[in-house]
Amino acid sequence: MVKISENLGESRNSIKKILKGSIISIIITLIALIIFASLLSYTNVSESTIPTVTIVITIISILIGSSLSMSSAQKNGIINGALIGITYILFIYILSSILENNFVLNKYSIIMMIGSVLAGALGGIIGVNRR
Repeated sequence: MVKISENLGESRNSIKKILKGSIISIIITLIALIIFASLLSYTNVSESTIPTVTIVITIISILIGSSLSMSSAQKNGIINGALIGITYILFIYILSSILENNFVLNKYSIIMMIGSVLAGALGGIIGVNRR
């Protein structure tokens, strides 16, 4: 009986950490994209850099978000970190498909999906092992 309640507590705690990491990642992404949009508007930065910079911002944001949210965890950093990346990317693509009529998956989308999961897993490992 005690084991079941411990598992429920751990599961709830993991879900909170996953949501926390995803929200932190989204906030970091929004701030970085606003800065990048300002650079595009007020400098001579080429618009051809948008896909690459967006992928880099996403990966760094997820890495930071998963690392921060998993810093208080003692185990399962790789799994929970990957779940942060999956949650983040699902949120972004659901929002994109709702807001954009001609939403399509392309090579940048695939790279971003894979990078998100890997960055989340790496951030989870970093977070769990950071003391």
